[in-house]
Amino acid sequence: MIEFFNEDLPLPEVLNEKTKRWIENVITAHGKHKGHINYLFCSDHHILKVNQQYLDHDYYTDIITFDYCSGNVISGDLVISLDTVKSNSELFDTTYDTELHRVIIHGILHLLGFKDATDSEKAIMRKEEDKALSLLSTFH
Repeated sequence: MIEFFNEDLPLPEVLNEKTKRWIENVITAHGKHKGHINYLFCSDHHILKVNQQYLDHDYYTDIITFDYCSGNVISGDLVISLDTVKSNSELFDTTYDTELHRVIIHGILHLLGFKDATDSEKAIMRKEEDKALSLLSTFH
């Protein structure tokens, strides 16, 4: 089950059943099964509190991924700052919706085992994000 929640900002309009099917398709394309995946969309203020409380990090970020995967079942809680998504879309000269979808699938890719700590891992992550984004049009 994939569910969308919001904390202190309204949910973006692009979050719908088609988005859920797209996420599930990316998961199954990697040979995994969908478990319980919860997205919480919030402000920079809220994600900073989550980062401080759970990870002992004192900075803003676009996404925090809590991994509850077991075997081939992908499960987790993903916290996304819509403020940072908006500022990143401006920084990277892309649309808000494109950046939002990139961050949504970025968290799923982490749950699938992809990392982004090194330059080579970042390059692989970006390639996987782009591949997933290319599938999005078939669901919208």
